[in-house]
Amino acid sequence: MKLIVGLGNPGFEYENTRHNAGFKAVERLADEFGFGPFQLVAKHKAEIAEGNIGDEKAILAKPQTFMNLSGQAVRTLTQFYKVEPSDLIVLFDDVAIPIGTLRIRPDGSAGGHNGMKSIIQELGGQSFPRVRLGIEPKQPSRIPLEDYVLGKFTKHEAELMQENLEKIPAVVKTIISDGVEKAMCEFN
Repeated sequence: MKLIVGLGNPGFEYENTRHNAGFKAVERLADEFGFGPFQLVAKHKAEIAEGNIGDEKAILAKPQTFMNLSGQAVRTLTQFYKVEPSDLIVLFDDVAIPIGTLRIRPDGSAGGHNGMKSIIQELGGQSFPRVRLGIEPKQPSRIPLEDYVLGKFTKHEAELMQENLEKIPAVVKTIISDGVEKAMCEFN
């Protein structure tokens, strides 16, 4: 079984913000692979959907703890479903990667991302695959970083992000069936 977590913030005011790219990514997976609707499971502090990606059973999750506490939901989910770190895949926004690109890694630091810091702290390690969705502005931003990531995509940014989201099903399926290294070779 795989646990695939998309990071974001719950609530209407955060929909379609740059910081919710992870939520959009798992929603794209749910659509592509015919998962049922996401349902809130309070004990896990997450909305989850269950289904299959290829022959592999998978749980898609959107933590409802707000970004900075994402690790709480991830910890309860990994414990309940008995998921090893190698069977966890986290999808999240990254302001250090140009918008419209993505980076796959088998492990690594939080890179300044508070949601990833929370997950690493709660799991006690950083050895789990992740897919970083670029949201770096094309031009240097003059607004504070927090305001930028919590801002809505411009029309052009939304188009670039949608192109990236269209790759996510193939990326995740490759990670599951052929491994992270193969996905890195094909999609980085």
